[in-house]
Amino acid sequence: MFSQKSGLMEEIRSKFAQVDNCPFEGPRVFFENAGGALTLNTVVDTSARFAAIPDNQGRANGASQALVDIIDKAKSDAMVLLGADTGQVFVGESGTELIFRTVSNAILATEEGGNVVGTTLEHPATRSAAQRWAKQAEKQYLPVPHNNDTGTVSAEDYALVVTPETRVVTIIHTSPVTGMGVDVGSIAKTVRGISPDCFIVVDGIQHAAHGSFDIKSYDIDAYVISPYKAFSRHGYGLAWISDRLSGVEHDMLIGGPDLKWELGTRDTGAYATFSDVVAYLEWLGEHFTDSADRREKLVAAGKAIHAHEQELTDAIINGTGNLPGLRDMEKVSIIGGWDNPAREGLVAINVDGLEAAEVVDRLNAAGIRTHTRKDDFYSANVLTPLGLNSCVRVSLCHYNSLHEVSQFLAALKEIAD
Repeated sequence: MFSQKSGLMEEIRSKFAQVDNCPFEGPRVFFENAGGALTLNTVVDTSARFAAIPDNQGRANGASQALVDIIDKAKSDAMVLLGADTGQVFVGESGTELIFRTVSNAILATEEGGNVVGTTLEHPATRSAAQRWAKQAEKQYLPVPHNNDTGTVSAEDYALVVTPETRVVTIIHTSPVTGMGVDVGSIAKTVRGISPDCFIVVDGIQHAAHGSFDIKSYDIDAYVISPYKAFSRHGYGLAWISDRLSGVEHDMLIGGPDLKWELGTRDTGAYATFSDVVAYLEWLGEHFTDSADRREKLVAAGKAIHAHEQELTDAIINGTGNLPGLRDMEKVSIIGGWDNPAREGLVAINVDGLEAAEVVDRLNAAGIRTHTRKDDFYSANVLTPLGLNSCVRVSLCHYNSLHEVSQFLAALKEIAD
């Protein structure tokens, strides 16, 4: 996709720190993006610049007002990126913390009785939050089983579990184990048809780096991401919540603004680095649309990212040049099937006769960074039903190249042989 535009792939890669070189291990291909994407150079610079500023928001001086303006701009940027025209954006400690906060407050705000519905595909952050607070609120927790063959979950699956007494529903936009996305809008529409007034909380952490968002069309109440998985940095999470969820009782300072969800003084640099992410995506989108509208440029960037990553995963599965793909490697198996349109920049594999950790070690020795997912509290919900104790997660992003795919396939072929 990007290679069809002269020089674009090289320009994209130039905007990211450590794109092909680890400061500890030297040259490497980074296929561990689901664990945390590469960081924009602008984010690195912004983080250093704001770390030096001693001023806080809410003071009667020019520096303080500048910080407030930067935060307001970042919130506005995030709203445009997410495709939301109502509700509010705020940052917290991490994506996991914000999932716990949105889920717990949603559950506690509902009437007595009823149930909370999630899915077995979800990350433990969402499952743990939903199960803990359902128990605290004396509500039943009902899991929607995901499809083992496709590695995803559908609106039809939710329809079998959601009832008119469902108070809160959680959805994961993309699985960090299978790499498969779900149709959030379709699921939310189905849920609303059964339980119109329930709160719907979406974990968008894995999806955030791989495509666009359209919160206005989803009809949900919360959407949470971890910016370090979307080209920013560690140290904060970002959430959008609806006007309805904004107004429920939540942790806040007595006498403070009723709709304020930040706890304590947040890092202005965190907000500023998210503006860097939006600016980068807007720049990328300009290569794929002639529109001057910011939202249209961001949507174009998301579509281009998804298309490029699909080309890369197709090459991994089917081969490229004279290199065989995973499909043609006799000892290699894949989670979610060879031809799965729900796949978003990730393949989860195993090599017969080798433990996943050994495959990861051998790939690392060949300069290819991947990761082992084990049947622990993070991934057992997906791996155990498949009879697997682990898998090798190969996760890509749009700055990865076809040449890097070739390096991976050559290394894996040698390992599998």
